[in-house]
Amino acid sequence: MRYDDVAKAERIRIYDVARIAGVSVATASKALNDTGRMTEATRQRVKQTAAALGFRPNAMARALTQQRSFTVGLLTNDTYGRFTLPVMAGVSEALVDEGVSVFLCGIEDDAALGKVHVDAMLDKQVDGIIATGKRIDRRLPVDLSNLPIPVVYAFTEGPDDAITLVSDDAQGAREAVEWLVGAGRKNIVHVTGPESFASVRERAGAFRAVAGTDAPVLHGAWSENWGHDAVARLWGCEAARPDAIFCGNDQIARGVVDALRERGIAVPGDVSVVGFDNWEIVAAATRPPLTSVDMNLKELGREAGRLILELAEGKPVEPGIRKLPCKLVVRQSCGGENPPAGREEGALQEV
Repeated sequence: MRYDDVAKAERIRIYDVARIAGVSVATASKALNDTGRMTEATRQRVKQTAAALGFRPNAMARALTQQRSFTVGLLTNDTYGRFTLPVMAGVSEALVDEGVSVFLCGIEDDAALGKVHVDAMLDKQVDGIIATGKRIDRRLPVDLSNLPIPVVYAFTEGPDDAITLVSDDAQGAREAVEWLVGAGRKNIVHVTGPESFASVRERAGAFRAVAGTDAPVLHGAWSENWGHDAVARLWGCEAARPDAIFCGNDQIARGVVDALRERGIAVPGDVSVVGFDNWEIVAAATRPPLTSVDMNLKELGREAGRLILELAEGKPVEPGIRKLPCKLVVRQSCGGENPPAGREEGALQEV
């Protein structure tokens, strides 16, 4: 029987795959699940036959035989989605080829709603939960400890004995300021968000480590208005005016760029400006386009997906905080086109 003839059938079964591949049903099942002992040629022949026939394993049968639901829950209080959506995109990319589906549940900051969603996930027998949020130093308002399934925390605070993934804020800030120093900027100021945020303190510490312990750090709101106000304060005092401003996020940076333009100050000719977050909708619309530090949230999501899959398969994974490197995305606002020669992206770090 030809592939075309079999494909016309209402449902392609594993029996069809086994018959055309010339193996037993047990061997076909093991080949498709990457288990059992057989030659690599046999395994590949079965997989190629299944692909040619358009065979899709029955999800319920696979769940019963492997005692898994092939679903993962993604829990977040970031209902705006600024941080969660790229994390989810990475999680989905990591799991889609493994036949695992992801369910997103937004809990805002409502503990009761969080419990409802967690209970629903447990009822659906998800293989694991990935918790994510809108800042790295706050926990979700729901207790995820002592659950009968694995939990991975990504861009939110987790318990001490948990697996937690965060972006390396200090490394990202350091690269941004080193770029400005390498471009010849001498008087660099850091305009950032509230000091109560752990990420703000991390970035400010890295900024001063490069720019100098006395380099000015101005704290305010995460807003364009604060960027405007910071420029008014800097140009209204008697201190030497900066030739570079490193901002705590892209919204602040956009406000800074607009305020400088209103004063007739050229960016990047007179003042270089660098943001943080690499929020495309803001960075690309800024004039000139904004250089910014990308937190690699999609890669962080991929890593979270990979780890939850390993845990679901019963593989051992060491707990602890894992920092993933940020990346400086250079556009016109800082006056350069490429990072300094010899600089490489960092590797994932465990702390």
